[in-house]
Amino acid sequence: MTTLENRPNTALLVVDVQNGVVAGAHERDAVVANIGSLVEKARQERVPVVWVQHSDEDLARGSDDWRIVPELTPDDAEPLVEKRYGDSFEATTLETVLSDLGVGRLVVVGAQTDACIRSTLHGAFVRGYDATLVSDAHTTEDHTAWGAPAPGQVIAHTNLYWTYQAAPGRTAGTVETKAVDFGGTS
Repeated sequence: MTTLENRPNTALLVVDVQNGVVAGAHERDAVVANIGSLVEKARQERVPVVWVQHSDEDLARGSDDWRIVPELTPDDAEPLVEKRYGDSFEATTLETVLSDLGVGRLVVVGAQTDACIRSTLHGAFVRGYDATLVSDAHTTEDHTAWGAPAPGQVIAHTNLYWTYQAAPGRTAGTVETKAVDFGGTS
């Protein structure tokens, strides 16, 4: 039900699943495995997989930390969008990539829950996209030393509030990996 005209397609958006981003992430291996199964499902169903890769002074472009985790391999034909801000749309080619693919609905996975995932979900939603968060395919590090809740609580809270996100003409929500339906709203 996207507000974007002539954009009936869905894409899997894989955000920042990079060595340096998920090295110390909560339930890293399970989350990466869920993302991997969704990438394979999307490919089998001919649903576009769009990769997002962050870089900054702590995540230098070309470094090992910057690389996508070895368990996941972007196909050469799949778009890869480089970003420098939390919101994957901000100062990137993502909107153009999605427009060219006719995408109006995003299924979002990746890291980090309390930064780039939240920013990208909100960025998509305010731009008119339907945005579904895969509840068991996003993760974050432990930031309790800085006063944040434990990672499991951060993830649970994000899943809770995104389940009930609403706005005119758009849909939001969460779904588990096993229930992802790329053919329509989940």
